[in-house]
Amino acid sequence: MARRRLVVRNEPLRSPRRGRDVAETKYDEAAKYSPSTFSHYQKFVVAVLAFLQFTIVLDFMLMAPLGAFVIPKLKITASQFGLIVSSYAFSAGLSGLLTAGFADRFDRKKLLLFFYSGFVAGTLLCGLASSYYLLLLARMVTGLFAGVVGSVSFAIVTDVFPLEMRGRVMGVIQTAFAASSVLGIPLALLLSTRWGWNTPFFMIVAVGALVGGWIQFVMRPVDEHLKHHPDRSPLHHLVQTMSNRLYLQGFATTGLLSVGGFMLMPFMSVFMVHNIGLPIEKLPLVYVITGAFSIVSGPLIGRASDALGKFKVFAFGCAVSIVTVLIYTHLGVSPLWVLAAVIVALQIGIFSRMISASALMSALPKPSDRGAYMSISASLQQVSGGVAAVIAGLIVAQAPGGYVLHFDTLGYVLVCTTLVSLTLMYSVDRTIRFANK
Repeated sequence: MARRRLVVRNEPLRSPRRGRDVAETKYDEAAKYSPSTFSHYQKFVVAVLAFLQFTIVLDFMLMAPLGAFVIPKLKITASQFGLIVSSYAFSAGLSGLLTAGFADRFDRKKLLLFFYSGFVAGTLLCGLASSYYLLLLARMVTGLFAGVVGSVSFAIVTDVFPLEMRGRVMGVIQTAFAASSVLGIPLALLLSTRWGWNTPFFMIVAVGALVGGWIQFVMRPVDEHLKHHPDRSPLHHLVQTMSNRLYLQGFATTGLLSVGGFMLMPFMSVFMVHNIGLPIEKLPLVYVITGAFSIVSGPLIGRASDALGKFKVFAFGCAVSIVTVLIYTHLGVSPLWVLAAVIVALQIGIFSRMISASALMSALPKPSDRGAYMSISASLQQVSGGVAAVIAGLIVAQAPGGYVLHFDTLGYVLVCTTLVSLTLMYSVDRTIRFANK
């Protein structure tokens, strides 16, 4: 029996109140797939993008828990370590901005493979680094390529899946964060303990090579957007995308969410070890516990976003995040079960915001602007995260015994950014709902 082919037509809708284009996905009447049903190929795309995201996320998140190993090994300060983390983000932001004008001019699969290959090469350099400056340079190179990989991946999601499905898709893809916590980070910490802090990077290189081969030989070309006659001038296309008032709402929201999210990350492992009193050998256990809960909650949050409304889930995530951040940043010496419970709740809040926000804002760009929009958005995300990491490094300090000072200040900043992002997301949600009426 011949398979029915899913035909997707992307047509921009115009907001009746604001008069600007909002991209929305419609199905051809001949294609009777329900928005609740994934085709076999769509399932493959979700799987390969989730696996790819796992390697990207693991490479980035790895530096935070490795801080307890890298700082004494390379004999660097907390501010220098914050610069190592932020250099990746700054270079990723720069590359996303530079490639935004070209992002809609090529087959997304080819673009994905090119930058993913560069990411794997940069990760290899991280593993070979033997000093602070070499590691700083290697993280910059890795970030240059990794920054584009994420934006191309999310552009592929918007090309292949309608808005009604994107909550579930983002829920699965975002479980890469949880999988890196359950599988990647504990294994990486174990390797670091036995063979040195740079060993996990070689592991990522090996896994990344397998993912790249999977994409090359199985994924189909993603070039439907080329039929919309992309702007021939990359610079003009970049300027037009950056000056679109509707897109600016999404950019501002993304940047603010990133500032809050990156504030705590670089120093969480140091805070748990020196302030909460967690033995360093139990760090992997904390990531396993919280990651396991996140693997279960991620797809459920994605389904809730599609069923209940993406903004409602986002608002829920903001409320949970505010409460748990205030609790976590004020924790003193505590038993493992208390620490794990607080971080699990914090992860649920973060996931609820990330998944719902990604799905909702994917409806903003037109098909011909998706690559540029996603690249600029990823660029802002990385730069905002880099700024947050630098600010966090300037705010916190370590006492002679390793105790982290002023960590509660980071919590207050995160609460403020969360409240502002909630207001911005409400405006984005209203714009999309009015456009779909």
